[in-house]
Amino acid sequence: MKIENRTFVVSGGASGLGEATVRMLHANGGFVSILDMNAELGNKIANELSPRVVFFKCDVTDTDSIAQAVKGTMEWVGKTGKELGGCVPAAGVGFPGKIIDSRSGEPIPISSVDLVLKINLRGTIDLMRQVSAHLIKVTPTAPDGERGVFVMVASSAAYDGQPGQMAYSASKGAVVAMTLPIARDLARYGIRVVTIAPSLFKSAMTAYLSEKALKSLERVMEWPVRPGNPDEFARTVKDSIENVMLNGTVIRLDGAMRMPSKM
Repeated sequence: MKIENRTFVVSGGASGLGEATVRMLHANGGFVSILDMNAELGNKIANELSPRVVFFKCDVTDTDSIAQAVKGTMEWVGKTGKELGGCVPAAGVGFPGKIIDSRSGEPIPISSVDLVLKINLRGTIDLMRQVSAHLIKVTPTAPDGERGVFVMVASSAAYDGQPGQMAYSASKGAVVAMTLPIARDLARYGIRVVTIAPSLFKSAMTAYLSEKALKSLERVMEWPVRPGNPDEFARTVKDSIENVMLNGTVIRLDGAMRMPSKM
């Protein structure tokens, strides 16, 4: 599918991997609806890239908030005349915590687990189901009758989560697991589903890591020996959108890195 003159919804699009995706889509002639909680950053990017980028403040843990953002996006689509092309649900959080705190002996607060699952998993599903209702009505494109594509964001933690990543790994593992069934659900409409599972990438989520932690992780990197750059993630999103044979699959974007059990 061509990116040019199609509209894409990107949650978490005001920073990190989401922002890199927004900029890639814009650079390739796409129209982008940014959904994010950070109105300052979201509006800044939208104003910079206007008129082909618009921002809606959105809390992906709130169904009504998503509904309002999707409604606003479709009203914008009506004005621009650029049909919906897909969605990249990139909003995500980490909030590390072991199931039992080694210092206090107390179990992890269930509220912390709930929030990670609500944003990373429930938020992804909720946004996709609401966007799907509009994507199935899009005019199919030749030669394969394609209507659009979803590119979900998992993590290498879905496969080799570290201590303290229980909730995060659970949420990203679920994203991996639901890739194929959602692709099968949407196949009849000519809509594809691809998931990217990055390892350590430069982002707001990894910015908190100390220099010591980064050096420790470098020891388990194969090649290249560095964190991934956001534009390298965005390039894989581009391939996922444009290559119609990518469907129902998970792409590990990790430079052969496997996360260690201990830092």
